[in-house]
Amino acid sequence: MTVGVYGLVGGIVKLDDAGLYLSRRSSAGFRWLGQGLLRLAPWLMKALSLAGTAAMFLVGGGILMHGILAMHHVLGAAAQAAAGVPEIGGVLSVLVPLALDGIAGILGGALVLAAVTVVKAGMRAAAVGALGRVAGYPCRSAGWYALGRPATHQTAVWGWLLNRPYP
Repeated sequence: MTVGVYGLVGGIVKLDDAGLYLSRRSSAGFRWLGQGLLRLAPWLMKALSLAGTAAMFLVGGGILMHGILAMHHVLGAAAQAAAGVPEIGGVLSVLVPLALDGIAGILGGALVLAAVTVVKAGMRAAAVGALGRVAGYPCRSAGWYALGRPATHQTAVWGWLLNRPYP
């Protein structure tokens, strides 16, 4: 199974190369096929990226929804309620839990992104503040632009760790 999936992915990645090769052939049929592949490849990649993103949100949301017992019961209740709708209940009983998984995945991803952003901002502020104090500048922003050039985050951290200003 894994070999098949990786083979398919490799073929999709090389699709534009095959299209370019075929578009340079002498046969009109091969040229037509190659140009078609070259037109198709960007659309296929865009569709696959959207489908992959949606799948990641659905899988992540499914893990969250099934990992939290109360939410797992909410999924079951929502599926049963959707199944009771006349004529389309069977379809809704599949789509409603899927939609709830997607929403949970998006919300979970947003929470992780917010936490990472806050932690990174705090680390950056701490490094810049420490650099300003080590370099002897009273202002945090002045230490960031010491010697007339902006420091990278890494040089600020190393200057802070070594307890001396960067050169």
